[in-house]
Amino acid sequence: MNSKYLYVAGALAMMLWALTFSSCKETQHSQTTEVVKTEIDQEAIIKRGEYLVTIMGCNDCHSPKRMGPNGPEIIPELMLSGYPADREIVQFQDELIGQGFALLNPDLTAGIGPWGTSFAGNLTPHETGIGNWTEEQFKKALMEGKYKGMDGGRMLLPPMPWVNYKDMTDEDLKAVFGYLKSIAPVNNIVPPPIPPQ
Repeated sequence: MNSKYLYVAGALAMMLWALTFSSCKETQHSQTTEVVKTEIDQEAIIKRGEYLVTIMGCNDCHSPKRMGPNGPEIIPELMLSGYPADREIVQFQDELIGQGFALLNPDLTAGIGPWGTSFAGNLTPHETGIGNWTEEQFKKALMEGKYKGMDGGRMLLPPMPWVNYKDMTDEDLKAVFGYLKSIAPVNNIVPPPIPPQ
């Protein structure tokens, strides 16, 4: 009789162990699946951000360029790093500016007009760019035109077309920010704007 109880107890213990082991494996599988899904979701967000940055024309002004066989080409290692800090700043008076016209430098990283001279910012994740920015700061900069996304700061200067982006969805803003945080950081301190002469 004791051996029957022993047999039943052993069988129950084996079943309990099998259920526990199966449950642990299922939990581990579920956690692994969740990590993979999160990585895939993040990749999709970054890919969407890259697409948006491309079609929104961010490279037009924020990426230094050099002349190639087909015209201006983005310098890959400086992509989205803004006006190069080591470039000479040319200041001049032009009667067209006095009449309300604006001018751009050859690679479009600087603009001169009635507002003075403005320089395209560094959008890379380096600390001289948006490396220390929060997503909320980025949203405020694009949707409200606030410099560095700070309430007490100045407005973004032309030719930055922030008003074109003020109706972006939160998902698109998150994607653009995610993409910009994923690119190569470039150490480049963009010069401050120069007030009108």
